[in-house]
Amino acid sequence: MAEQRFPWSAGTATGIGSMPGTDPAEACRVVFGELPDLPYLPELPDRGPGADLTGRTAALLVDLPVQVTPAGWKLTDRPGRDLTRAAGFWSRDLDTLEETASGYTGPVKIQVCGPWTLAATLELSHSANPALSDLGAVADLAASLAEGLAAHTADVRKRIPGATMLVQLDEPALPAALAGRVPTASGLTTVAAVDRVVVTQRLATVLAAPSAATVVHCCGRAAAAFGEIMAAGATAVSFDLDLLPVRETDRVAELAEAGLGLLVGALPTASAAQLDTGPQSLAPRQTAEAVVSMWRRTGLATDLLAAQVVITPACGLGRVSPAAATAALAHCREAARVAAEMIEEHA
Repeated sequence: MAEQRFPWSAGTATGIGSMPGTDPAEACRVVFGELPDLPYLPELPDRGPGADLTGRTAALLVDLPVQVTPAGWKLTDRPGRDLTRAAGFWSRDLDTLEETASGYTGPVKIQVCGPWTLAATLELSHSANPALSDLGAVADLAASLAEGLAAHTADVRKRIPGATMLVQLDEPALPAALAGRVPTASGLTTVAAVDRVVVTQRLATVLAAPSAATVVHCCGRAAAAFGEIMAAGATAVSFDLDLLPVRETDRVAELAEAGLGLLVGALPTASAAQLDTGPQSLAPRQTAEAVVSMWRRTGLATDLLAAQVVITPACGLGRVSPAAATAALAHCREAARVAAEMIEEHA
């Protein structure tokens, strides 16, 4: 049953990953305070190169050094100093997590860039084109990321031994890779659409590495990648509810019927950004109602929602104010509680 499959408890909320600011201790304090049932390791992109999604994950790669160029991150023969900086961010973040989560025994989520988004945002060593344009390079990236992620997850387990791990792969570029919409270096052409079987294979390589429950977060037209995410063996899928057309609710139903968890991004980023400006136009009950309505459209048993669905913001909170980020996490926590109550009332 759903309760046994997922590491989270019924009526849970969490966040996507990024938070505003540059202080990991403060970010961890907020996350663990507002999301006691499913906290996560905050990402702080405001710290600059090496704290961004691509650079942060590149620091975990094994035997594939990178460096920063004016155009972004690039595979290279030897690591650049920004990679050392990224490793330093990881060290400080993990030390902070270990201190904050001392004695914690519930589920905790960590996030890294997925192989396809990494391939779309890293340049090849011998050209300015994305690694995505060379499927051999993509295979090497996936294998390197899998090895690095396995070691990283093991490190987190040692630091908080009482916790249950949930590992998130962020794949914002996956729909574009599938559709052949990732631009080449010139911007005049795009990289050819990647075969869906290959997409599934590379995702599966990385998802299997941490020996933990996994979730793939895909914003934008996430439904385009649902089949590959499910086939690759993910435990759950994370998506933006506002960007899911009603006509594609049946695709959500397929995921849920197959036993996957759903991390539903039900608090739009624009709404989250306004949570520190006074009276709010969006209450937690409205967010809960949107999630319950989506679930009811699937036609699935109503009593499964609380166990199978986690409510989240639509995307990361790195670009909102600290006060709004804190309020957004509290909003999602309350919405999850209300959604569970609504289900019980109509059971």
